[in-house]
Amino acid sequence: MELNLPDFFLADLSSDAELSPRMIEEACDRLRENAGLYLKNRTTSQLVHTLCQLGENWLDPEFPFRQKLLEEGPQRTGFSIEVLLDGMDRMFRKWTPEAFEFWLTQEFGHVERMDYLASSRSEARENKSSRAIGPGLVTHITAGNLPVSAIQSMITTIVVRSGQFVKCASGASYLPCLFAHSVYQHDPKMAACIEVAEWKGGTHEIEDILFAKSDVVTASGSDKAIESIQSRVPPSTRFIDHGNRVSFAFISRKALSGLGLRRLIEQAAIDVMQWDQNGCLSPHVFYVQQKGIVPPEKFAELLAEELERNRLSFPRSPLSVQGSATIRTRRSFYEIRSATSRDTIAFFSQHGSDWSVIYEDEIRFQVSCGNRFIYVKGVETLEQALHGAEPIQHKVSTVALGAADDEIDELAADITRWGASRICPIGKMQDPPLHWRHDGRPALAELVRWTDWEM
Repeated sequence: MELNLPDFFLADLSSDAELSPRMIEEACDRLRENAGLYLKNRTTSQLVHTLCQLGENWLDPEFPFRQKLLEEGPQRTGFSIEVLLDGMDRMFRKWTPEAFEFWLTQEFGHVERMDYLASSRSEARENKSSRAIGPGLVTHITAGNLPVSAIQSMITTIVVRSGQFVKCASGASYLPCLFAHSVYQHDPKMAACIEVAEWKGGTHEIEDILFAKSDVVTASGSDKAIESIQSRVPPSTRFIDHGNRVSFAFISRKALSGLGLRRLIEQAAIDVMQWDQNGCLSPHVFYVQQKGIVPPEKFAELLAEELERNRLSFPRSPLSVQGSATIRTRRSFYEIRSATSRDTIAFFSQHGSDWSVIYEDEIRFQVSCGNRFIYVKGVETLEQALHGAEPIQHKVSTVALGAADDEIDELAADITRWGASRICPIGKMQDPPLHWRHDGRPALAELVRWTDWEM
């Protein structure tokens, strides 16, 4: 079935079409008005039901939008179809009524907090009720690395009943726009509260209008881009930023023994392969505790074997010229170092640059170039690993933890005190739950304002 999409969103316009400040202003006014007409009076259960149906549709192999993604996705997004479908399916499988209920309760204390003045048990004892109210218009400035991040921002804004303008990075609007079209097919009135567009960042004449018209601006991207955007957002507009973040893992010696070793290696490889290691939740380094049955250098070798085992069944996406050059340069450096130092061992895929594993005794955190280029570093303790990561402590998003049952709680407590905002099992780094707190902050509650009634 051929799917012909209407030119409903600004991103549907031809690449030579120029966006004017007047077009942006009219779009913002329309979004705010439509949100008042089509979202504000819907109940939370109605919105959740619609989103869950959309998630089910996207998981259906016969869904026309999924089929279109299969046909065009790799070329339009740069990801292999295996990587793309894996990431999309993991996201849509989380869209269940139970997950949304947990999310809303976690953030608002009551699942219907946006429907009416509601009271939790403790509030009822104090004779108090509260209601959360979403902004009229939210603008999302999205990064171009992972498409699911933009879609997650879109559903968050739907849940709080706000109009939204999604400004994508250049060349990154395909999947957010495709999702928006699926919303349009399923619920045209809901889609009327969404706009998707793309242009080169820093186009002040239209961005200044967009920021001034918005109640909230969220921005994801490099620290430099975030700083530039924040300097131009008016003081009256709330600004929520998600700058560049990095992640790593720690594996204790106890986790490297017994029947769970094979499973642990498989899960570590999953963390490296998902989204080709291009997200903020992707691991850069596996810190592996020394003096175990399996030494860190052997862990690196087993991880390399597992990446090779999945090379054809879960292929890495084709690289750009710049990406290929970066990996070649890094490989050359570590080939020389491994030949001259016993403290470094390099494991490289023999067929092209599909994966690279570098073992080092040096504990200093190393930023990977992504695309399945991973570091393994031997450490004596978790404290030593955290010390090695101190230079990027303020930028850490996720720490994955592999440990035995009798030590995991204590290790997690140490990581918490160190300052990580998210701790997860190995194999789940790039698969956070629907209700995760991005950068340690609530996704829904950060958008709304509150009204309290002291009865």
